[in-house]
Amino acid sequence: MSATDAHHDVIVIGGGPGGYAAALYGAGIGLDIGIVENNVMGGTCLNVGCIPAKELLETAHVFRTVGHAADFGVNASAPTIDWGVTLQRKQSIIDQLVKGVSGLLERRAVTVYDGTGALGADRVVTVTGSDGATTTVQGKAVILAAGSVTRTIPGFEVDGRIVMTSDEVLSMPTLPSSAVVIGGGAIGCEFASMMGDLGVDVTVLEAMPQILMGCDPDATKVVQRSFKKRGIVTRTGVNVSGHSPKTDGSGTTVFFGDGESIDVEAVVVSVGRRPFADLLGLDGTAVSLDERGFIVVDDRCRTAEPGVWAVGDIIATPALAHVAFAEGMLAIRDILGEEPPPLSHHGTPWCIYCHPEVAFAGYTEQGAVDAGYDVVTSQHHFVGNGRAKIVGETDGIVKVIAERRPDGSAGTILGVHMVGPWVTEQLGQGYLAVNWEATVDEVAAFIQPHPTMSELFGETVLSLTGRGLHG
Repeated sequence: MSATDAHHDVIVIGGGPGGYAAALYGAGIGLDIGIVENNVMGGTCLNVGCIPAKELLETAHVFRTVGHAADFGVNASAPTIDWGVTLQRKQSIIDQLVKGVSGLLERRAVTVYDGTGALGADRVVTVTGSDGATTTVQGKAVILAAGSVTRTIPGFEVDGRIVMTSDEVLSMPTLPSSAVVIGGGAIGCEFASMMGDLGVDVTVLEAMPQILMGCDPDATKVVQRSFKKRGIVTRTGVNVSGHSPKTDGSGTTVFFGDGESIDVEAVVVSVGRRPFADLLGLDGTAVSLDERGFIVVDDRCRTAEPGVWAVGDIIATPALAHVAFAEGMLAIRDILGEEPPPLSHHGTPWCIYCHPEVAFAGYTEQGAVDAGYDVVTSQHHFVGNGRAKIVGETDGIVKVIAERRPDGSAGTILGVHMVGPWVTEQLGQGYLAVNWEATVDEVAAFIQPHPTMSELFGETVLSLTGRGLHG
């Protein structure tokens, strides 16, 4: 005890969403918090994830909108992209948000330790700075929030120029004329959508039988059709086997499938992220990792080491910033002895920001059937929605899955799936319906504002009562 340099109620290792949420939440309640971060506050989400990716997608949205301005009677010259300005704007937004998080920590008297934190016995954390100097701090409790790093695949060594991961593509100095995106998950489809809308010739190669695995297939089909209309090629059920860079440095040839190949300027490896426990030490503790490298925790994020919790991408829960926020707050409440109810990840809201956007919560139709439910479904298309027509974005659907009652009528809402314009901003009422286990009759009774895109959810639920207005 006497050998440590400082003591805190809680020490948080990692300044990403889970870590800084825990620190801010705990400090706001009155706990003495120390937080350790070896890079930039905000973690992956803020610096090389959610925020920069969505900024580039917004650039693509503006570019696409200006390109169709004549449809609204607004005559404008064909848009061109100044990628340098885009990158400056992206970095400006990141810098402002990082400054905001740092300011909040300072105002709540959170002690920030710059360096890499390693956990040892008795909740002692050794912080090693960039200069090699060490500081030891001890907490009554410790929260591990070390986050994740990009995954790579054999045969595609990242050089940051021809072969990139999500970290590099967010800061690539110029847009390539052509690109292969390896991986058709959420991140891969966001990058494909962004680059495709900005004029890059994009091909998505996905090993699974569909892009956006985990989404309801009816939603995925809408995205795939939109990609096809915009010239984005998607190949599913194919594996990549390697690539051969051109001798002049102008690009590479990617090999995939059964002897197929494609010449491109750039390759974006988008095959997910892995938990990053590499620098956490853990010597002399009971903290354990599973076979995939995740820290093992119970349903309240407790590790096997007394007084040590883990949250965010470092544990095997949905790798989403908002899940990390919730886990950070859950850990603090548990530290305070409040015995909070465990999080229900079944009802987690998912948002994918490609064009068209995808958002969902709860079961897919097949998932509900597999779980033993007899289901009834309804879906309505944005093509019939007045607001969608006004803004010129009519690709998409709202699909609601409900439990079928013994009399054949629709009961509890089990899943809500949306694809279309701004659905990431519309999911709220569907998320609440799923997590409050609301019935279609209860939700159908609410008045929906008109004209809005969100009223399509109300219309879809209303139809499940057998008394829909528009089909």
